[in-house]
Amino acid sequence: MFKRVPLIAFVFILALSLASPSGALAAPGAAPIHLLSGPSVRVCPGPSGPNAADCHARVIPFASKTPVGLTPAQMKAAYGFSTSGDAGAGKTIAIVDAYDLPSAEKDLNVFSSTFGLPACTTANGCFKKVNQTGGTKYPKYNAGWGLEIALDIEWAHAIAPGAKILLVEASSASFTNLLTAEDYAKKNAQYVSNSWGASEFSGETAYDNYFSQSGVAFFVSAGDAGLPAEYPSASPNVISVGGTTLTFNTDGSLKSETGWSSGGGGCSIYETATSAQSSFSTYGQVSCAGKRATPDVSLDADPNSGAAVYDSSRYNGQTGWYQVGGTSLSSPMWAGRAADSGAVVNAAYVYASHIAFRDITAGNNGAPCLVGFDLCSGRGSWTGATP
Repeated sequence: MFKRVPLIAFVFILALSLASPSGALAAPGAAPIHLLSGPSVRVCPGPSGPNAADCHARVIPFASKTPVGLTPAQMKAAYGFSTSGDAGAGKTIAIVDAYDLPSAEKDLNVFSSTFGLPACTTANGCFKKVNQTGGTKYPKYNAGWGLEIALDIEWAHAIAPGAKILLVEASSASFTNLLTAEDYAKKNAQYVSNSWGASEFSGETAYDNYFSQSGVAFFVSAGDAGLPAEYPSASPNVISVGGTTLTFNTDGSLKSETGWSSGGGGCSIYETATSAQSSFSTYGQVSCAGKRATPDVSLDADPNSGAAVYDSSRYNGQTGWYQVGGTSLSSPMWAGRAADSGAVVNAAYVYASHIAFRDITAGNNGAPCLVGFDLCSGRGSWTGATP
């Protein structure tokens, strides 16, 4: 096995040297788009039991000493998001994940300094890490969930650099512990991002109340395996966030956004659609017969158009920069963009006319991306700096 490592490293270094799709060069004055191309792997090992969740990050398994994947500036340019350093000011984004990343604060600040973002530290009041009940006795470290944590906190901060980041670490990936962490998060933040889930199960509706708090918006990644729907993505109390693929022109500008083939979605078996969703003009085309349809919305999630993530704790025996995707990327970015708006982004908000959506009409995750609402990308991707 060890004799293969140099060859694998060579292949990915070669991919890095190609910079971007079709050998693309950056637009004048912009940084080059360095996108690796190759197979990705699940970051987490899978649910540890019938009452446990899996994280939804996928990584191209090669660590680099320099950033690989899309930068915050490139991601914001693709969607027209605000480049203001105080976007999201006065708001708090909670990230709920399992286990501990000991280097979380340090890694966040390497990420911030590399990309010219404001520092987010415990000392300046921007960053706070707690266990599932708000204490400082942290869970054990898990390498897979650690990379998930790095992705979540770094990209919530990238999109909303003025917002505070609250990392709530559950003791394990069991639903019992993750929902305990959810309870703490929703009482201490206006936006909560959850990049994890599991297959739907009988009795899941009893847990929907964990994703309900006045004035709080909840975001859940839709999954990385196409159809069917997952939980808690299927809860009517959350915004289910699916995935897309970004491709770029040779000048580094955005060429297209299509549905990611592995983005989660589907009709819930157990949950009923909200009135906002069921009355939406093109909900009927998905044939969910009044059941909850996922995802509601999408953003970039394909690992091959993935984001730069820094993790100095060992993942797969390596440290450094990774190119990471999965709907674990799209969920914290939606939470960050919602914090920038200052609005409570719930179903009523999403299915009204408040958001400028890019309708995703190409691609397939087991269901086709259509004009209007669909099980591939929901309403589409949030674009623009306002509201």
